[in-house]
Amino acid sequence: MNRLEQWLSHTVVKHRLMIIIGLLLCAAWAASGIRFLTFSNDSRMFFSEENPQLQALEALEETYTKFNNVLFVIAPMSGNVFERKTLAAIEELTEEAWQIPYSSRIDSVTNFQHTRAEEDDLIVENLVHDALALSDEQIDTIKYVALHEPLLVNSLISPSGHVTGVNINIIKPEKNRAETNEVSAASQALMEKMADKYPFLDIYLAGGILIDNAFEVAAKRDIMSLIPIMFVVLLGILLISLRSILATSGTLIVIVMSTLTGLGLAGWLGMQLTPASANAPTIILTLAVADSIHILVTMFHGMHQGKEKHAAISESLRINLQPIFVTSLTTSIGFMTMNFSDAPPFRDLGNIVAMGVLSAFVYSVFFLPALMAVLPVKTTVYRDHSRPFVRLGDFVIAKRHPIFWLMLLVIIVMASGIKRIDLNDEFIKYFDQSYDFRVASDFSSENLTGMYLIDWALDSGEEGGINNPEYLLGVDAFADWFRSQPNVRHVYTITDTMKRLNKNMHGDDPSMYLLPKNRELAAQYLLLYEMNLPFGLDLNDRINVDKSATRMTVNLVNLGTREVLELEAQGRKWLEDNAPSMATYGSGLSVIFSHISKRNIQSMLKGSVLALILISFIMIIVLRNLKLGLISLIPNLAPAFMAFGVWGFFVGQVGLAVSVMIAMTLGIVVDDTVHFLSKYQRARKEHLMSSEDAVRYAFKTVGAAIWITTISLFAGFSVLSFSGFQINSHMGSMTAITIVFALLLDFIFLPTLLIKLEGAS
Repeated sequence: MNRLEQWLSHTVVKHRLMIIIGLLLCAAWAASGIRFLTFSNDSRMFFSEENPQLQALEALEETYTKFNNVLFVIAPMSGNVFERKTLAAIEELTEEAWQIPYSSRIDSVTNFQHTRAEEDDLIVENLVHDALALSDEQIDTIKYVALHEPLLVNSLISPSGHVTGVNINIIKPEKNRAETNEVSAASQALMEKMADKYPFLDIYLAGGILIDNAFEVAAKRDIMSLIPIMFVVLLGILLISLRSILATSGTLIVIVMSTLTGLGLAGWLGMQLTPASANAPTIILTLAVADSIHILVTMFHGMHQGKEKHAAISESLRINLQPIFVTSLTTSIGFMTMNFSDAPPFRDLGNIVAMGVLSAFVYSVFFLPALMAVLPVKTTVYRDHSRPFVRLGDFVIAKRHPIFWLMLLVIIVMASGIKRIDLNDEFIKYFDQSYDFRVASDFSSENLTGMYLIDWALDSGEEGGINNPEYLLGVDAFADWFRSQPNVRHVYTITDTMKRLNKNMHGDDPSMYLLPKNRELAAQYLLLYEMNLPFGLDLNDRINVDKSATRMTVNLVNLGTREVLELEAQGRKWLEDNAPSMATYGSGLSVIFSHISKRNIQSMLKGSVLALILISFIMIIVLRNLKLGLISLIPNLAPAFMAFGVWGFFVGQVGLAVSVMIAMTLGIVVDDTVHFLSKYQRARKEHLMSSEDAVRYAFKTVGAAIWITTISLFAGFSVLSFSGFQINSHMGSMTAITIVFALLLDFIFLPTLLIKLEGAS
């Protein structure tokens, strides 16, 4: 390695112009792939094709229909939906909603298919006709019917009648991602039109389509806002630290080239940007700074001591090549192990960042030194930053015994907070209140209906079996059990329709609101009802083709993933105990999202173990010292456990965002440890120093660079914490905390550990 370092250090300076031009052309080619990048706006992006819960949901949707909706939530300022002008507005909205692209079904209070009997005939008609012409008596009747109809209450009308909804089910052709944008734009335009025409209504827009659209908006918003902020922050840090406009400019060129290369290669590879992978530019910007800082700080230090610029560049490369290569490699390994994630967006994030980090290594050790060799960089502005770190080293060495035991105690106490962590998530809360759909979803959950669903495909076991009275009784009992559970807002089941039809066909006698006791009678009722349903309001979303199974949908208040999984498990247990022939698993996006955090943590644990093994092996090989390699594990692993502990003490809940934290941060925090140990070992071998003096040497030669890179990393990931997308925000916060702990351990704990295990002179 020493020969390679010497050869490379001289070659870069000697062939500087060729290297600059060649790498600029390479970066331009790689960056040209950005034109192929697209944004994903499908909430199912977080699930791999192998995900068993996703496969179950897709099977259910093939049998019935795909549930993807737009929900208009309407709150009249009077607090009463049942007024002529409000009902007229809902009638108009229900009709206008058919103009929304790909709408397949529209449900509202006004077009609810109310049934009644006239002699021997079954009349099926809209609950509301020509609202402005209704009499007070008719409105009272409509209100009574709506507030006593199980299919409407807590679904399309609140129990008090103060809020209502118009639900549009969307079936997209799935030809391109523009379909979601098209539906969202049309829905937004319709909402604005209705709000202008009916100013006495507060209208909110929620539903699955709006969630999908928000994923794309979140990715674009973070790229447009966080990257410029990060760029300005890094510019300030570099100018203050390097005190050289030319050196700062060179570093900025490197980080821009690295970022564009990472994104461009992602485009060439056909990756899509998601809210998670949209973090990649900010992370690459942050990580790319570290390599350049080490090169420049060492170069300026040599020039300040009287070395000629080219000689200082060569010496800086010689000293830093190995640690920069190791840190780039370990950081890339940490991010590439995110391929173990069950969520494709995290895989893409890991791969894009890994490509950007490796690109940063190439640009930092070839392009930046060559550029510095060309530019008229001077040392008149250089300031020696090593003095405070020399003093810190002296203090740590002098107080090493109490510091060692105190830090050991701090590590144990902070890490103990892990036991307080609750594995839970709420995917609606992935978006903060700056997103209109989040405000709408919260309002809907509090006043009308929740966004979380559990779907059950209940099989009778025979063709036409849904008319079997025993089957209907089982389904109805299952629905009643769910209705008795806390956090259940509404249950949509065919048995409520059956009971209403039985009542209708018995002269609308309320006492006959019961399930038919005869199979043939149930089949006749259902056939008669279906024949009278208008276009778009059939029962295909409830009953399969051969009428052997029905779909029951349980609507929940906005819950955490743990509560959703517990409720699904309880429902499954009820079926096994009370209706074993119908026993099945609950499905739906809420269930899949509830499983993903647990699945991701399990898969990422494997990735973290692999990263740990690989990084440890690399450290031992590079340092050529088993003891130092094993010592390095403590300051590399402990920061992540301490960060999780602090999170457990002050936040408690962790979800999908932090499931990738250990693997991701392991590669990052290794950087400081590698540079410190590299300088420590160089002092021991080349200068034959004692362990105490080697620690002082490490503080003097690399302390400032570690400090600057840590500030840059902390600033970069702190910027991420301001994202309105919770996954990004939590990832940024947790990583920033981990980086702070890594600096604390590398500066305070690692030196005392080295002296204790290597022996003091």
